[in-house]
Amino acid sequence: MFYTYFLRSINNQNETYIGFTTDVKQRLDAHNSGKSMYTQKDKPWKLEAFFCFDTELKALRFERYLKTNAGKIFLKRYVISDKTE
Repeated sequence: MFYTYFLRSINNQNETYIGFTTDVKQRLDAHNSGKSMYTQKDKPWKLEAFFCFDTELKALRFERYLKTNAGKIFLKRYVISDKTE
């Protein structure tokens, strides 16, 4: 299986990261251990959501979509919980 995942920094709630992997737990551990240069300054990270796909192409396309304006609106509307609820 192939996954698109959404992370949020625990220390800086405004920092998020969207990525692709075949192993969500291993990838989260890599982000939290500083092995990714894009996320090491805002670690530790928590997994907010992940989406599972049967093909790599679908997962990569969804990752690319989530990084667009429309994708960010999708995440806010359907995935990110409102702290006031």
